[in-house]
Amino acid sequence: MTEQNNTPRRIRIVANGGEAKNREAHLNRRHRRGIEIAFVAGLVLLIGAGAAVASVTSNANKSQQGTPVTGAASELRLGYFANVTHAPALVGLQKGFFAEKLGSTKLSTQVVNAGPAAVEALNAGAIDAAYVGPNPAINSFVQSHGDSISVIAGAASGGTQLVVNPNIKSAADLRGKVLASPQLGGTQDVALRTWLSAQGLKTTPTGGGDVSINPTDNAQTLKLFQSGKLDGAWLPEPWASRLVLEAGAKVLVDEKDLWDQGNFATTVLIVNKKFLAEHPQTVQALLTGHVEAVTWLQQNTQAAPAVINAGLKASAGSSLSDAVLQRALTELHFTADPLAATYPELVAHGVQSGVSKQADINGLFDLRLLNRVLRDAKAAPVSAVGLGQE
Repeated sequence: MTEQNNTPRRIRIVANGGEAKNREAHLNRRHRRGIEIAFVAGLVLLIGAGAAVASVTSNANKSQQGTPVTGAASELRLGYFANVTHAPALVGLQKGFFAEKLGSTKLSTQVVNAGPAAVEALNAGAIDAAYVGPNPAINSFVQSHGDSISVIAGAASGGTQLVVNPNIKSAADLRGKVLASPQLGGTQDVALRTWLSAQGLKTTPTGGGDVSINPTDNAQTLKLFQSGKLDGAWLPEPWASRLVLEAGAKVLVDEKDLWDQGNFATTVLIVNKKFLAEHPQTVQALLTGHVEAVTWLQQNTQAAPAVINAGLKASAGSSLSDAVLQRALTELHFTADPLAATYPELVAHGVQSGVSKQADINGLFDLRLLNRVLRDAKAAPVSAVGLGQE
């Protein structure tokens, strides 16, 4: 029997700066102080992640002579979010696809709060693979000079929106307002800053500019919006749907409208490069389970909500209402294609938003094992568009 540990161990990186106070006179000052703390925390996270890449060793995968052990790993530690955008992870766990394909390799899971936190955990050796947004993957690759991670598959496209107070009718109405994103430098944070810049509205990583952006945990964002402490947020599903259906927000921007044919990566699967080099057999097994989960989601739209809700219950302790889940799923497309052709634009967005610098991402993708799995499944291969191996 395959040994599987589906009990998530939580990693929490607090990117929010202090709790909202009751006295309105102190609100703006405390928001800005929280943003400054979040900025410092974000810098420490990125610096720490880059430094960890050079020092991480995997003693469990070494022989007594210090020679890397190739072949199947004894354990695979997988990180993911308790979000609908990570449905392939939820389904892979709930349906047993990962455990079945991994065979004798023990599967352990960790629920993380945001992409930069997941990358930090992966680079520090706490996990081996993770479902994350594309921007944290890019940041890790660049910070480590290509040594940290490889993007090995796509997972989801779409499902992110800027939702705001109904009184906000246009971008111009956002001047002087306070918005939230899940974490500084994360995929939604970059998207929000890029869109605001295109509207002629300035932001800074420390919360200054025409619009203040407060990095905030998604669950806290819902509470702050409901209490009137936030004017809106750029969020992944199911949080965009929760603010709309549970807090009366309206959609100001649907991110899919900003991309050619609505195609952009929301979630990808990444792996520690060292783990990939030492255990390609295990990574291929993980990818086989991943492709099976994506295919199942594509072919079982009626059954999917119940399975996803069971995964959310196991991961976060609560499930979603039928209305929220149904709305969230209509906004998403699940695919094993990481949509590599969109990544140069993602890099440009990071530069434009002021949270990263221009960088070379050649080598970011390693799609060789994914394409082997896809060929075995009689599916079409995917392309790295010259940004890696395929």
